[in-house]
Amino acid sequence: MPVSNLNFRDIGGLSAESGSTRHGVIFRSEGPRNFSAEQFSALQDMGFRSILDLRSARERDETPHSWHADDCQWHKLDVNADLRVFGHYGRDALNKGPEPEIAIAIMSETYREIIGSLKPHLSSIAQVLLSGSVPVLLNCTAGKDRTGVAIALLLEIAGVSREVIMQDYLRSSIFGENLKKSRDLEEGLTASFGFLPSPGQVDALIGARADYLDTAWDEIAREWSDVPSYFEAAGVDHASQRQIRSVLIG
Repeated sequence: MPVSNLNFRDIGGLSAESGSTRHGVIFRSEGPRNFSAEQFSALQDMGFRSILDLRSARERDETPHSWHADDCQWHKLDVNADLRVFGHYGRDALNKGPEPEIAIAIMSETYREIIGSLKPHLSSIAQVLLSGSVPVLLNCTAGKDRTGVAIALLLEIAGVSREVIMQDYLRSSIFGENLKKSRDLEEGLTASFGFLPSPGQVDALIGARADYLDTAWDEIAREWSDVPSYFEAAGVDHASQRQIRSVLIG
C-alpha cells in the first residue's frame, strides 16, 4: 500500500473481549503534510466517508485535507492541547537545560491536557460512527498524540485490552523515525522553539512512549474513575458506548 510507510493504518484486526476490531471502519493517520500525490490518490480510492480531524484551525489552514471527495464530510474538531508543547510553556521549559526528562515532562503534561481538550468532541466522534459514515479517517498532525489518545479510548470502549492498545499506539513511533530521516526536523524544531533542543529531548518530543499514554489513562482515572464514565460525562451514554462497540467489533 502506498501509505504504509507513513503513520497510517487500519485499526482492524485487534483482539478484543468478543472477537476483533473490524477492518475498514477506522483508519488512524498523521496529517496530510507528508503525503505524496500518489498517496493522496490512494486515499481517494479508499472511499472515506468521514474525516475526524483533531488538528487546530491553524494546522488545518496550513495543510488542509484537499484530497477528499465531495461526499466525504471533513469534521474539524479543534483538539488544541498539542499546541501547548509548541508554545511558551514548551519553549520556556526546554530552555532550562538539555535533560531529556524536561521534554518527557512536557509531553506527559500534554497528554493530560489532551484528555480535557478531547472530551467536548467525543459526542461528535460517536455520532459519526453511529451514523454509519464509515470508513473514517481519524488524524492529527503526527498521528501519535491526539490521535493516539482518541483511538486508545475508542478501542477500550470496544473491549480491547490496554496491552493490545499500547502495542498499536507504539507503532506510531514510525512518525518520529520518518521525521529523523527528513531534512525538515531541525528547521521545524528551531522554528517552533527558537533553538534546537538536545538530541534526547528531540527523541522525547517526536516519539511514542508508553508512559505518555499511561499518563492519559491516569488523568481519566483521577477525574472520572474510568473510561466509560469519561465518555458518559462527555455525553456518550452507556447505550451509545455499546453501539460503538458493535460498530467496531465484528
